[in-house]
Amino acid sequence: MGEKLGQHFLKNSRKIKGIAAALDLEANDIVIEIGPGHGELTRELRIKNGGIRIIAIEKDKKLAEGLREKFFGDEKLEIIEDDALKALPSIIHDSKFIIQNYKLVGNIPYYITGHLLRVIGELRKKPELAVLTVQREVALRLCARPPRMNLLSAAVRFWAEPKIVDFIPKKDFSPQPRVDSAIVRLETRPTEGKTEENYYRLTRAVFQQPRKTVFNNLKAARLTTEVKLLTLLRKNNISSLARPQDLSLETLKKLALMLYNEY
Repeated sequence: MGEKLGQHFLKNSRKIKGIAAALDLEANDIVIEIGPGHGELTRELRIKNGGIRIIAIEKDKKLAEGLREKFFGDEKLEIIEDDALKALPSIIHDSKFIIQNYKLVGNIPYYITGHLLRVIGELRKKPELAVLTVQREVALRLCARPPRMNLLSAAVRFWAEPKIVDFIPKKDFSPQPRVDSAIVRLETRPTEGKTEENYYRLTRAVFQQPRKTVFNNLKAARLTTEVKLLTLLRKNNISSLARPQDLSLETLKKLALMLYNEY
């Protein structure tokens, strides 16, 4: 059943320990685990620090039942049978759970990675730290810097600083996926609502067609007049021939601020 949902279970205990270690767990931490599967990482989290509270979200009914049996009597572990993409916002913002600061961890099914990162980025209360196991190619895109910037990196870097902790070969999973994976650590940075909205609007326009120039993409988006656009680029020392992948996070932020008269 887990395989039908795109889950590949990590079986290398050393890598599992590495994921738990990357969370920098402290006694009173609240950890939300996405897709705990058979509970290998859940158990390691508990071994790593017995005082933490764990909220595990598992979509697969049989796996959720197995987790309840395996961890029966653990009063600091709550297992929620639900889709993390839908459940995460309600868990974070629901007063029932009384969550202030929390950390997020999970071995993420490849097909939901992009959607999940958007969900996290839109949370009013983001995790102070997230450690996610994702497809290697996605991890490399996520951590890219100029001259390899892309929409995914630009979007996530606005609210977090991503770093690859380790790589995991496909043989370390069961069933074995077709590609290798990577452990990514995301340290959250503060954001502001209106600034965030404008930044995302700008980056979507800038990376609309990555092979075209920044000027042509922004011109096509019709966010401002051509004359103002050329002035904006000149003030930021951006050539009219510059490509989206050449722009840094700070340059993108500055462009958004100036474009929407906030600078």
